[in-house]
Amino acid sequence: MFRNKKVPDWFLDLLKSKRSKSKVSTTISKFHLHTVCDEARCPNRGECFSKGTATFLLLGDKCTRDCKFCAIESSKPEKIDKDEPERVLKAVKEMGLKYVVLTSVTRDDLSDGGAAIFAETVKKIKNYDSNMLVEVLTPDFLGNIDDIETVMESKPDVYNHNLETIKRLYDEVRPSADYERSLNFLKNIKKVDSKMISKSGIMVGLGEKSEEVKKLIGDLKEVGCDILTIGQYIQPTANHYPVKEYVKPEQYKEYESYGEKVGISIIASPLVRSSYLAHEVYDREIKNKMK
Repeated sequence: MFRNKKVPDWFLDLLKSKRSKSKVSTTISKFHLHTVCDEARCPNRGECFSKGTATFLLLGDKCTRDCKFCAIESSKPEKIDKDEPERVLKAVKEMGLKYVVLTSVTRDDLSDGGAAIFAETVKKIKNYDSNMLVEVLTPDFLGNIDDIETVMESKPDVYNHNLETIKRLYDEVRPSADYERSLNFLKNIKKVDSKMISKSGIMVGLGEKSEEVKKLIGDLKEVGCDILTIGQYIQPTANHYPVKEYVKPEQYKEYESYGEKVGISIIASPLVRSSYLAHEVYDREIKNKMK
């Protein structure tokens, strides 16, 4: 295993500033649910939980893929829990959410990749409160456009699918995924509904070069992606892919400026994750579209 890059003091200070606790974890446990906040060890979970927000992890907590960056366990997944959408709704009610993010582990063992569970959960939330905003962050469904349509028929407000890293690093970091397939997935979101706000996210610090990130930004612009989040990769355990670099804050500003230049909204800073400040990002995008 490679030796991990030493964590700089400025980054440790950022992590310390995010620590917080709240009753959200209790609510999640009460309804026997999972959040990607906890399963993926998100550094912002304390801050988000203190605001009463969380990203629900559907379809269990076992993934059929083995991405080298991810803290979620890779093993044989559990059977589909048909009551999960209803329990998510109960948690949403109890937490008093106004913006809900739904994601999942990858379920290549399912014929629809879990698209039906996403759709049912969105529908339950929208039927409860049509004004509630729902963002979905789905796996690639092996590129099946029918599964994208299944999710989009439930009328989410934002459709997110993460590229995670640059094309060159896919074989090392995401051996079961495909860069072009994910790009085409984002293109198909707009093909199904050109008005849908589409979103993606990547990590930096994996060994990418700034020119490669800018190429990725250009690729996303070509497929009509509206929003890109960029944040620092944090190695979950010694057995995961090593951090090659702690990208300095000024580099994130450069990426944001480049996004503005080419016409894609970029939210970038060391602790940004794909669903971090999702409501605020949505509001900003709506305002941009109204200009």
